[in-house]
Parts: sequence; C-alpha cells; structure tokens
Amino acid sequence: MLSRDLFLTALAPAIWGSSYIVTTNLLPGHSPFVVALLRALPAGLLLLLFVRRLPPLNWVPKLMVLGALNFSLFWSFLFLSAYRLPGGVAATLGAIQPLVVVFLSALVLQSPIRPASLLAAALSIAGVALLVLTPAAKLDMVGVLAGLSGALSMAAGVVLTRKWQPPVPPLTFTAWQLTAGGILLMPVTLWAVPEMPVFTAENILGLAYMSLIGGALTYILWFRGLSRIEPSAVSLLGVLSPLTAVILGWLWMQETLSIYQLTGAIFALFSVWLGQAAAKPARPRPAPAE
Repeated sequence: MLSRDLFLTALAPAIWGSSYIVTTNLLPGHSPFVVALLRALPAGLLLLLFVRRLPPLNWVPKLMVLGALNFSLFWSFLFLSAYRLPGGVAATLGAIQPLVVVFLSALVLQSPIRPASLLAAALSIAGVALLVLTPAAKLDMVGVLAGLSGALSMAAGVVLTRKWQPPVPPLTFTAWQLTAGGILLMPVTLWAVPEMPVFTAENILGLAYMSLIGGALTYILWFRGLSRIEPSAVSLLGVLSPLTAVILGWLWMQETLSIYQLTGAIFALFSVWLGQAAAKPARPRPAPAE
C-alpha cells in the first residue's frame, strides 16, 4: 500500500514540472497574482460544486491558514520568482523545502530528526542545483527573496496539512483549501492589477491546464499523500518537479542534457529513495532467547 501511496503522491510534483513549459509558452508576461488567483479559485469552486459540502465554522480559520500557505502565498511567490529569476535559480531555491520540513516537523509534529532525512534533503538541493542551475544564471534580490519565501510557505503548509486533518476525503479537503486560497488572493490581485488583462485562447488553455490538472487533480493526490506519509518523505518528492521539467525540455524543446544534469538526476532520485527509507519506522528486533 505504501508503494501505491508514494506513486500517486509522486504524480503531483511530476505534473507540476510541466508548469514551466506551460507558463513559458502559454502564459508569458502575466501578473503572478492573476495567474495564482485564476489557478486556485476556479478549481476550488468547481470542486466545491462537485463535493457539495461546506466546511464547519470551527475549521474556517485553519483552512484560511492552509489556503494561504499552500496556495495564496506559495503560488504568488512561485510565479514572482519564476518571472524575475532564471528557472534554475528559482528551482534551486525551492529545493530547500525538504530541509525546512525536517525541522518544522520536529517542532510541530514532534517527529524525530533522522540523519538520513537531513542527508536526503541536502542531496535533493545538490541534485536540483546540478539539474537546472547554469553558470550564466543571474540573481535578482526580489526574486531570491520570493523563491525562499515560497519554499518556507510550502514547507509550513506541508507540515500543518499533516497536523490538521479534518474527517473528510482528500477531494473535499482540497476543495476547501483551494477556495480559501483563491478568496484570499482576490483583494491582493484587485489591488495589484486593477484591470483584469485580456486573455487569448492560448492563455485560457494554459490557465485551464494549470487550474484543473496542475491545481485540482495534483493537490488531491498531494493532500492524500500527506495524510498517509511522513511530511519529510513527501516533501522530497518535490525534486521530481524540476526533474520532469528538464526531461520535458529535452523531449519537446530539443534541449541538451549535460553530464552535470544527469548526475543531478541521480542525486535527486537517490534523495527520494533515501527519504522514503528514513521515514519507515525501524522494525523491532526480536527479543533474545532466555
């Protein structure tokens, strides 16, 4: 069952890796707040109509916190860093998330800090850096701060999503969080972008993919995994996102793969395996015969 849970959860970051190509080709030049809003709110409302269940009032404050961390803040920072930094720098900054999750899990969930988990997190950073970081990458301070803030936001969202588990299916939980995140983004977007931009057919296609596939579907799988697998192990699956982006660029954009990228892919995949191994509880040793 664990291998099935891992496979389904891993599909989420693997699909997120396609967001780089979709954003570049179908959504260039749009405000990060507009893209984040139109990725979250339509998917959340659509899922709400499907599940036909509103959250109890005592859960609304928690859902607002989770919606902000997992969607409003994370997606806004993600798109801001993506627009201001080369993709490699943005992805490498995001790769610090597993390391943050290890310490937040210890603080909030009282999870033990295992040396293997720390090593796996460090390998994930090294792997992503080799995969996507180029010598020509330029740094922009606003972009760097946005990338780090996005990683911190998602790390906190991962841990609190594990801590706060309502007695509802992952589909319903996803609908509540997406809707909360979209609602929180509305006033910020209206303030930052007073006039809604005009979208082309390609833009609408990109937004539909990002909202329904890259938003609703993937987060149903992601939150399902968080309810069943340790946060430190789940967060390491995030390295599959830049790995998928590199593979898609090689397949569809005729980009070349260097020896450094291949080495980074091995590091990234090994960090995922090591993280899963570290998360498994140790088997009790048989008592010595008397």
